[in-house]
Amino acid sequence: MMQLKDSLTNLTPLSDEQQRQLSQALSTLNTQQLAWVSGYLYGLSLAGSQPAVTGAAATAPSGNLTILYGSQTGNAKGVASAIKAQAEARGLPVTLTSMADYKPKQLKKETHLLVVVSTYGEGEPPESAVDLFEQLKKGKVGKLEGLKFAVLGLGDSSYEFFCQTGKDFDSLLTKAGADRVHELASLDVDYQDAAKAWGEQALNAIAATLSAGPANSSVASAVQQAVGHSQYSKENPFPARLSVNQKITGRDSTKDIRHIEISLEESGIRYQPGDALGIWFDNDPALVNEVLALAGLSGDEATARGSLREVLSRELELTRLHGGFITGLAEISGNAALKDLAGDKAQVNALVAPAQVVDVLKRFPTALTAEQLLGLLRPLTPRLYSIASSQSEVEEEVHLTVGVVRYPQEDGTVRSGAASSYLADRLAEDAEVRVFVEHNDNFRLPPNPDTPVIMVGPGTGIAPFRAFLQEREAQGAEGNNWLFFGNPHFTQDFLYQVEWQRYVKSGLLSKISLAFSRDQAEKVYVQHRLREAGQELYQWLEAGAHFYVCGDANQMAKDVQEALLDVIAEHGHKSREEAEEYLSELRRAKRYQRDVY
Repeated sequence: MMQLKDSLTNLTPLSDEQQRQLSQALSTLNTQQLAWVSGYLYGLSLAGSQPAVTGAAATAPSGNLTILYGSQTGNAKGVASAIKAQAEARGLPVTLTSMADYKPKQLKKETHLLVVVSTYGEGEPPESAVDLFEQLKKGKVGKLEGLKFAVLGLGDSSYEFFCQTGKDFDSLLTKAGADRVHELASLDVDYQDAAKAWGEQALNAIAATLSAGPANSSVASAVQQAVGHSQYSKENPFPARLSVNQKITGRDSTKDIRHIEISLEESGIRYQPGDALGIWFDNDPALVNEVLALAGLSGDEATARGSLREVLSRELELTRLHGGFITGLAEISGNAALKDLAGDKAQVNALVAPAQVVDVLKRFPTALTAEQLLGLLRPLTPRLYSIASSQSEVEEEVHLTVGVVRYPQEDGTVRSGAASSYLADRLAEDAEVRVFVEHNDNFRLPPNPDTPVIMVGPGTGIAPFRAFLQEREAQGAEGNNWLFFGNPHFTQDFLYQVEWQRYVKSGLLSKISLAFSRDQAEKVYVQHRLREAGQELYQWLEAGAHFYVCGDANQMAKDVQEALLDVIAEHGHKSREEAEEYLSELRRAKRYQRDVY
């Protein structure tokens, strides 16, 4: 380190104070962190090589660029952070903010805005973006004349409402009178290169009307950013070890749910209750063989990244179908029926939702070259699972609650979810599994441990609340805790029953409300239990309780929200509109948080 310091002193264009800050920061880093910083600074230097703003732009009216992101799984946040680094390297005054932390009325004060937002469910905004989206939709932010903006949407073209939230933000901002300065981007799962190019182009457009100011990032702050984060990430996962794979549903259950424990020993990885764990998986060898056979290939064909079999096993999606596969296969095959189907968007969406690659190749047999097959498939993406443990209790472990996805087919075969079957069926004890933590700051316990907490988590949605209660126990939290849980049968599907009983006995779990839907003639779900307990539930909310929901986005989360609105209206003596505003206030105060998928 002394040699490095001497070199800096002799060669650096930095001031003495900058040298001191840099040397101090570097002295805290290990070898891997130093390598990360080197790459980070190199990236900044490349971004800084963009043409300088000259002429009219140099004397343009000053303002500020605000980058807002709405992220469900962290992708939008990552893209927004990269664009912020590009802007800082150009010397542009820039602020990066999550939509969850942004007051909608602030929009009227903005001069330049970039929106990076994902879409989930049936074309819905991510949780962090809901309030801003609704305020814009209802016209409550007022006119936005003079605001320069551009929108980048992230999505998955295998779903019907591809990038719908990005399209909606673009439309709503335009409707409010804002001026679009760069075209809307609707990017698919392999978005990285396109997002970088869009960011550069959007910043060119922004810079034309925004004065450059002093760069508000420094070498030392970049180094400090590296210190505060784990060296492991989606791009650089940690090779962890599977230590426990235990089925926690009964023999006669219709569900196969596993309690998974993974060792993070010697990784230095830290996570918080509410975070998710990303799992990189290998495709099922039997599925790879089936795809190869249907395409008329051996798997030994050479590609730039190894044999075709190796690439199909580790790098490409085989279980998630997308519309581009259908249209691309139609062009190659020349099959008239497939061409007709590919030309009908509704039929494509109907086929894509339940099917896998092998199902389409079976229905429309087509001989493919290795190059053609690779061109039809998309990059494999990791799957995220809500973490079911607190490091206050499990230390260098991470626990998951995994529902194994299985799809019975008409021909009697069973298709399986790629990652869930990988964990449940194909990994041996102590086998390596590549993991990373996806932080979720929009699903956090209250900072005050005395605050009451209401948790709604049917099925595998129970996972983060196991982490919450482990953390609350470790904190010695005095706040009351109320858990709502549901599943089909009490005797077969009561996940973590012994743990909840222990927490009830100790007093940590103040109340538990259960809904076993198939144990009586009339189906009962968690939303029914919410309505039944409406008066007490509303009293908890009035006493400052935080309300959390985890699980299915398409039906359960919507039904729970409707029940919650009914409770607020009935027991708060409010109109529907007043109840919706009450719920919006809870969301803005981060007292209504959802982790739904």
